[in-house]
Order: sequence, then C-alpha cells, then structure tokens
Amino acid sequence: MNLLTVCPQSSQTVKLAAWPDAAREAEVTNPTLPSLLNPGELSAEQSQQQLQRILHSSTLRNSVTLQQLLQFLVTRSLEGKPDGLKEYTIGLEAFGRKADFDPKTDTIVRVQTHRLRQKLKEYYEQEGIHDPILIEIPKGHYCPIFRARVDSRIQPELDRHSLDPIVELETGADPLAPHGGELTKTNQVMEADRGRFHRYLFRPATIIVVCLLSLAIGYFVGDYRSQTAAAGDSFASGKGGFIRSAPDPVKTFWAAFLQNDRAPIIAYPNAVFLLDDSNDLLRFRRGASDNRGARVDEHLALEFASNPTLVANAGQLYYEDGYTGTGELEGVAMLTTLFAQMGIKPIIKTSRNITPEDLQEHSVILLGSPFQNIAVAQLFADGDFAFQNPDSHREQWRAQIVNARPEGNEKSAYGTERDPDTQVLKQDYSLISIQPGVVAGHSIAVLGGLDTKGTEGVTRFMTSASGIESLSAALAAKGLSIKKVAAASRGEMPWFQALVLVQLEKGDQVLSTELTTVHALPRLKSSVSGVEDSTASAKK
Repeated sequence: MNLLTVCPQSSQTVKLAAWPDAAREAEVTNPTLPSLLNPGELSAEQSQQQLQRILHSSTLRNSVTLQQLLQFLVTRSLEGKPDGLKEYTIGLEAFGRKADFDPKTDTIVRVQTHRLRQKLKEYYEQEGIHDPILIEIPKGHYCPIFRARVDSRIQPELDRHSLDPIVELETGADPLAPHGGELTKTNQVMEADRGRFHRYLFRPATIIVVCLLSLAIGYFVGDYRSQTAAAGDSFASGKGGFIRSAPDPVKTFWAAFLQNDRAPIIAYPNAVFLLDDSNDLLRFRRGASDNRGARVDEHLALEFASNPTLVANAGQLYYEDGYTGTGELEGVAMLTTLFAQMGIKPIIKTSRNITPEDLQEHSVILLGSPFQNIAVAQLFADGDFAFQNPDSHREQWRAQIVNARPEGNEKSAYGTERDPDTQVLKQDYSLISIQPGVVAGHSIAVLGGLDTKGTEGVTRFMTSASGIESLSAALAAKGLSIKKVAAASRGEMPWFQALVLVQLEKGDQVLSTELTTVHALPRLKSSVSGVEDSTASAKK
C-alpha cells in the first residue's frame, strides 16, 4: 500500500515515516512536495470527515468508550495541542477520572488505547478498506497520525523526495543539499552496476530463456500441486529437488470422503417460521409449507404451530424460511475455506432446496440437527445414536442425543448443559454421521449439534488436525481405516457415528471440542425413491 503521512495543521509540513514503524518520523519543510499531494493533501476538514466515518461505522457503533477516546485524541491533535495528550490528561478529560487519578495503578488509558488500535486495524481491514485517509495511533504514543493513500501514478516522484528525510535520520545529512564524499561515489558505482545489469537482463536472448524456464517450472509445480492438493501433501525445496512433506490429516480425510467429487453440496438449515405483520416469528415445525412470503392458511397454522394460542391472536401470517443459525454459518465458512485449499468448489444450498439429482450426482454435507435441517431429518442413517426431542412443542435446549447401545462408561442420553444459576449455555453435544449416499461413489456427512453452537464446534473439530487425528485413532481402534481408502483413491469410506462434546463460553463462544465415542454404522443403503418422496412432502 502506498502511503503518505501528512500533518493536518499545515499544508507545508510533511511527516515521512518508515512504515510500519510510525515512531520514526522526520519533519521537513519542502516547498516542492505539496504540489504532488493535490488532491491528496489533508486538511482539518478532511480529517474530521474521516473521523466521522469511523465513529459511525459498525466496528465502533456499540463501543461508546472507544468512540469518546478516538474523538478526544483526534480533536486535540487537529487543534494543534498534541503535547497535551498525556496519559494523565486523557484519564481526566476523556474518561472523567478525578484529580487523584494515578496511571500506574489505573490502566484504563493504556487498555482502552490498545483496544482502539485493534478496532482501527479491524475497521481498515473491512469497512474502511477503500477510505482515502487512515488514522493510526502509534504504539507508545497517544497522538494520532493521519495517512493519505497515494495514487500509484505519482509514487515514483514521491519515492525520490522521500529518500532525503531517511538519509537525514541515519546520517544527519541535509536532505535538501547535494550529497558528497563517499556517499556520492557509492551512488555512482551502484548506478553504473545497475545499468550494466539492466542491459544484460533485457537482451532478447535472455528474455526468451527466462520465459521458457518460467514456463517449465510453472508446469512442474502446477502438475505437482494437482496431484497432491486433494490429499493435502505440501512441497518444499530441498537439496534433492522437490520433496513431499507429511500429508495433512484433515485433507486426507475429506479427500477420502469426497473421492472424485469436485463440487460437493454443503447444505445449511433454514427452518420454517410464521411471520406476522409486526415482524415477530412463530416456529412452524410440522405440516406442509409454501414458498417464502406466501400467506398461511389459518387452520393449518392453528393445527401445526408450536403455540396455537399466539397464532390465534397474531392475525395474518406468512411463511418465512430465511433464517439460519450462527453456528451453521460458521460451519459453512470453515468447510468452504478448507475445500478451497484443496482446489474444490462446493455448492452451498439451503436444506429445503436439495433435490434428488443433487444426491445422485454429489456427496453432501448436512449441517445442523434434524429439528432445524429437514434434509437431516429425512436422510439421517439408522445407527446407535439418534437425535430425540421429548416435547415437539418445546424444543430449545431440551432435546437429547440418545445412545441405543451404550458401551463401557457411555451414557444412554446426552443433552445441553446450562449454568444452574444464570441458565447460560455451558456445553453442548454434537453428532458426526459419515454414511453412504443414495448412489455408489457418493457419501453423506451430517455434522449437527443440539444447539447451533454445537454445530459450529463439531465442524471445527472436523476441520482441525487434532480433531481428525483423534477421530482416526478411535476408528483404527475399532478396525476402521481412513488412510487406506485415501491412498488407493477408491473403495468406500468407513461408515460411522461419532459423539463430540463442545465446551462453550458465554453461551455462544466455542472454547474446545472433545471426541466422546465412536460407533460403527451397519452397511445401510438409502433409496432414491425414498428421497424423492420425502423431498416432495416438504412442500405443498
């Protein structure tokens, strides 16, 4: 990124900083440089406009403390009072501390400034990525620095001017005077060598040889990547040429699951709700549904809605299936990132839009539980583990994963755990089901938690090296192997179910995941006709 730092107090004063160390600055008065800055020359008004952009951004919208701190620092700087930006002054005037405020024992200024630096970095990496002005607070300082993005067309001229202040910092030379002595001789020798090198480099024969060599290397590397990316092999340069490193266990597993499918389906849940004219949602778990936005028949709503009393007083209702869980959203992101690294482009769909053709032509990964994901409800294979909800009208955090054949110290049922006092979610359980697809050569994976954050946790488990390694070890203990299938690039995946414990913080942050147990699945086969029937019954 080409940047020029401009002091907002004067159009003739320019700060040239060695990026990213903004603490090394030199101020010079250069009568010729401002002409290069137009229209990038910064004024107090432009800096204030940039301040308002940041203050009204979603990054800082919910942080009043950081808004106050940034506004205070920028305002003081633009007023020409940067010397007053001391920790004690900021504590009193920005945070309302009393006169006996002691920065050594009360670290609010340092802590909040650190948070502000992080938020500014986050803002410029997302919302403000195209903003014309950057506001930064260098480490060890409280005075903001304003940086103008420079057009690349004038950068060569700016590079010529920017050399002098750097020389002044390192040698103490006058940046506006000609350099003499050894420095001049050194520059002359460097220029002569550079000229000879450029003449040799750009000879026609040299260009042809370089191009052919580049094509050969590119072909070799590309061919090597294509053979190793799916299985997760990386390559490095060694004395003996290119050598393979250990295969990535995550990519090895998913390469075995996908086989030759280069466009698997990832399906996330979009449960059906009934929407009233006040934009309130009522859960609609059973019964036929229509397209999104269609009016709901009153009798149908009363019969199948979770709370008929609310439905009776809600007025006209409409079908709404445009929502999904945050955990499922995170899961889609993790899987697509992994597959992109493997050179695979998945197809992302809602569960209600999966077709029989999708199941015939692709392997499918279903995210979420059968309570939210209709495809999981229809395609989940019969095994020792199953999702179960004892009360279909009261679903949230009451459902369980039941174990029909407990082994050893296993329990017969696993549920979401909540804090006994605050009721905040503390842990959740999730199921992995790797099962055969509806046709040979394709598979179905179900990654679902009782809660949406359980789904996020189990997807994180299945896209992490530690998770796959622990799963592979547990499968090997039961005589099931993933590596043999992957190495041969043929055969079938071992069909199994796995139970994963997901630890939560504050109810919505995944702290850790842990494999609880693994059970083999019997050799089951789904029928395409059964899928067609169940898919058709999902809609009128």
